[in-house]
Amino acid sequence: MKRKNKNLFIFALVMVIMGIATLRVVNAAPQTLPIPKINISVDNANTPKEYVDNIKLLMLLTVLTLLPSILIMTTSFVRIIIVLSLFKNAIGVQQAIPKEVIIGLALFLTFFTMAPTFAKVNSEALTPYMNNKITQQVAIDKGSKPMRDFMLRQTRAKDLKLFLDVGKLQDTVKNEVDSKGKVVLTNGKPKLTYDKVPLYAVVPSFIISELRRAFEMGFLLFIPFIIIDIVTGSILMAMGMMMLPPVMISLPFKLLLFIMVDGWNLLVKSLIMSFS
Repeated sequence: MKRKNKNLFIFALVMVIMGIATLRVVNAAPQTLPIPKINISVDNANTPKEYVDNIKLLMLLTVLTLLPSILIMTTSFVRIIIVLSLFKNAIGVQQAIPKEVIIGLALFLTFFTMAPTFAKVNSEALTPYMNNKITQQVAIDKGSKPMRDFMLRQTRAKDLKLFLDVGKLQDTVKNEVDSKGKVVLTNGKPKLTYDKVPLYAVVPSFIISELRRAFEMGFLLFIPFIIIDIVTGSILMAMGMMMLPPVMISLPFKLLLFIMVDGWNLLVKSLIMSFS
């Protein structure tokens, strides 16, 4: 009995010591690890320059809320996610492949296809701006040029012409001239340069071009799986099994066909090569 009381006393003493040590750590934490204060306010500005800097910072934080949408609509993500979604519907496994997997795969494929463009933006605009070698406006101009070049390579001339005509921006598209001042001809037609076309015309033309290509690829994906559905439905109808859902029978054959042709490799390869 005395030994039991002795053990309880030792346990209580250890708990008290641990409690005191914890309180000391908690009290000492604000002194050893100070938390910086974040204050974004225009009222504390003392000079006109500080007012302008604070306003720019507020505008930048506002633009950051739209940054995910801007990046999604100006990169290869649109085409990739649409093609993968159409493929999921074509093969008939809407619930078997979670949407998180499709979005994750689309994001990593986007990072892969956009890596050269992002590297160029980083080397020509972001890094010099962070090192205070160029101004903010110069960084924006240099950073937007690789993105503009990427979008123009994927944009159909017909779609770009639509926005140029509607926006009356034909004067911004100039004929390219050589060192002697002569107009460069390609197949007897003058070669045009789109360096001065504003981004608000390039982006929507790029988006509708991406949607068209994504639907074209999705249509080609649907063809073999539709043929399997038609054949399966015809066989079941001929056997008199009208109450048996054809999708239940055709799904294993779709999966078998997709595995035999190494479908994921072909699908991802086609998506990547479509941007080259």
